[in-house]
Amino acid sequence: MKILPKQSLLSLSLLGACLSTTIIANAQQLEEVVVTAELLETNALRLPNSVTVIDNALVEERNAQHLEDLLGLAPNVNFTTGASRGRFIQIRGIGERSEFQAPIINSVGLLVDGIDLTGIATAASSLDVQQVEVLRGPQGTLYGANALAGLINIVSNRPTDEFYGRVTAGFEDFGGREVSGVISGPTSDKSGYRLAVKHYESDGFTEATFLGRDDTNNIDETTARANYTTQVNHALALDLTLFVADIDNGYDAFSLSNTRQTDTDQPGFDRQETTAAAVKTSYAISDTLNLEASLSLANSDLEYAYDEDWSNLSICENTICDSDLLGFELFYSSFDQYTRENDNATLDVRLISNTSDAVNWVAGVYNRDQTTDLERIYTFASDFTSSLDTTNAAVYGQADFALIDRWSLTTGLRLERREVEYSDVSGASASPEENLWGGRIALEYQADSGAFYYGLISRGYKPGGFNLEGTLSDDEREFDTETMINYELGIKQTYLDGALRLQASAFYQDRSDVQVNQSIVRSLASGVIGGVCPCSFTDFTENAASGTNRGIEVEVDWAASDRTTVFAKVGLLDTEFDNFLSFDHIEADRDNGVPFDLNGREQAQAPSYTAVIGGSFALTQAISLSGSIEAKDDFLFSNSHESRSDAYELLNLELAYQVDNWRVALYGKNLTDELVKTRGFGTFGNDPREFYALDEYNQFGAPRVVGVRGSVEF
Repeated sequence: MKILPKQSLLSLSLLGACLSTTIIANAQQLEEVVVTAELLETNALRLPNSVTVIDNALVEERNAQHLEDLLGLAPNVNFTTGASRGRFIQIRGIGERSEFQAPIINSVGLLVDGIDLTGIATAASSLDVQQVEVLRGPQGTLYGANALAGLINIVSNRPTDEFYGRVTAGFEDFGGREVSGVISGPTSDKSGYRLAVKHYESDGFTEATFLGRDDTNNIDETTARANYTTQVNHALALDLTLFVADIDNGYDAFSLSNTRQTDTDQPGFDRQETTAAAVKTSYAISDTLNLEASLSLANSDLEYAYDEDWSNLSICENTICDSDLLGFELFYSSFDQYTRENDNATLDVRLISNTSDAVNWVAGVYNRDQTTDLERIYTFASDFTSSLDTTNAAVYGQADFALIDRWSLTTGLRLERREVEYSDVSGASASPEENLWGGRIALEYQADSGAFYYGLISRGYKPGGFNLEGTLSDDEREFDTETMINYELGIKQTYLDGALRLQASAFYQDRSDVQVNQSIVRSLASGVIGGVCPCSFTDFTENAASGTNRGIEVEVDWAASDRTTVFAKVGLLDTEFDNFLSFDHIEADRDNGVPFDLNGREQAQAPSYTAVIGGSFALTQAISLSGSIEAKDDFLFSNSHESRSDAYELLNLELAYQVDNWRVALYGKNLTDELVKTRGFGTFGNDPREFYALDEYNQFGAPRVVGVRGSVEF
């Protein structure tokens, strides 16, 4: 396991030193943090699970527009793009990296106000967010099949007891513009409402030189939410949420020159229209028994497309690949487009007992129905359509036992039935059915000092599935269920009369039948020079024998004074495959049946360290300085090749002026203008001017962005 390099340690310490030099005595108590994603709302310091809670203040100070802007605040969390947003998330090195024609099963669940947006995180904006909860490790009791690696739960602000309003507007580099508004208040002494809407747009950071445009990788996102809560009577409470997202982003991110200047003539797009609703009810059957039920419905239309050749029809004119010189056309031109209609309905009903201090329990039933209809239009193939219907039905339960002398025990179990119906235009079909189970056992100890210690064993699962690509061999057509046993030890404690909060955990994850995404490479053009050609990639999934993921996560929050707060979050991660022979690694010889041995190799998207240190300091009553330095180690982009990201450190700062209800902030993101690789393709050829010589290509994150943002509350 790597440790932070000297330059990262120095960078991370600078901000902490600056924030600490003028610390005043009279430290303030930190506010209690409650995790809502659990079966029972729980104080984060009493939860036997590694969890990060990002509150509204951090969201505002970071000037975040999307979930991807916040993930750097959670230890051992990573993401990849390959789209307009970083919507493919990994926790502790586990998670998907892309989605094309083949159906995928997600390893990281995503909930937004009880609405299941797993796998479609482009809609996860920062609209009126109260907090973001990141639960690490398998959530086999809580969420089941789509949370092998963990769960992200976004919680919005609730209706207020008095009328409240806020208007925000902002401008930043690269044509960035933001406007948002919130109104909230009571409709009676027992009910209230909250309405929020936000629009953000940017030209993006790509220049399409052939088209003479600087907006082909643009952002254009509108999200809105309405929430109504009411206490119908002394026993019944109702919570209703409506959510709409209208996203019309461009996608033009890869360049033959491996820069932010592209040669495309057909810019792609990354669009999503989501309409969703959630209803939650709580009914007090008695003083010791509650019935809770939640229903969510979401309809999403998604369109994703890209210029596969990253170039234009005149790319070879007056160059070495000019057809007048070669006598034939060397270049190829292709466009790949995916349209999905995703309908998702979930129902969760649970009984909650609070009978005594000795035993408390939860018992529930869960059902999730999802239908995904896909249409693919691709230059080099006939139009492809498919239909995928998935049903997950589960029963689950959890019991908390108070033992002797400050000891307690938490046990949970989930039994799940998964049924799938798949068919496509080629006549292929599949109907797998599977019984799955997960759960956890946690032993907890509450010390006299206030320290909370826990030992956790949890089991998660990721269902098996099928590959329907016709060129695959019979043993590659199906892949097995992946299971994982997570062993975790942790401590959570406050010091300095509640001014300093510590959370630390160590984990070891034993993965069996690890599901690994692989690709088959095929030629697209007939003009092949020396066996090197432009290629297409067919994704499929296979199982590695096993793998291990282990590491440490530490979070410290310190209210150093009434003017200064400081936080630090560090994740260390060590991953490897055990007994994995891959035919689809770049160095394998598939034709001659010689695989590449990945035994002992680190897993993709698993940086050995992630770290962030930051805080806020009040220079005067009206002026404050806040910021963070975050660091991430390099990591492999894929299990099929050796292309890596670069390690980096990012500096973000905000200088804010606030008087009464007015606030104006000047901010800078990535102030040192680090070149951050957010997606990488391994060695393959795509430039006809180099006769499709093998190369590596990357998508890059945002450069330095400076902006100003103002808001008024009323």
